[in-house]
Amino acid sequence: MGSSSFRSPSEFREVIDQIFGLMDGPEMGPQLRDADVPQRFEFEDLDLVVNVRAARSGEDGRYIVWEWSDDVDWEPKVRMEMSSETANKYFQGKENIAMAIARRRIKTGGDIKAALALIPVVKPVFARYVELVERDYPHLKV
Repeated sequence: MGSSSFRSPSEFREVIDQIFGLMDGPEMGPQLRDADVPQRFEFEDLDLVVNVRAARSGEDGRYIVWEWSDDVDWEPKVRMEMSSETANKYFQGKENIAMAIARRRIKTGGDIKAALALIPVVKPVFARYVELVERDYPHLKV
């Protein structure tokens, strides 16, 4: 375990929930909802899976919805598998997705073009995540 590791799977979930919460705000949320690319992320080192999709009409005040489970009523269009360390680097703007895929640090399946198209949309989350890490999770700084 490097120095920038999550202390536990529950800490990882807590942090990722906050990241998705930022993405669910008015800055990024509408574009993510309109893009409508359901994604499944697997973090193999922590044995965690999260499925994310655009909010449906009637899910008021939400742009995206996520479940820490495969027991969901939707199919992912994109699948990504990575370590929690790669996810942490990515959200701090320190991991290039295309490079990570080429080097197999991220294993992918499905419509990767659709996922790559979302990268510019979620860029604003990087600075917010760095702030969050510096304030609440200094051990995650990379």
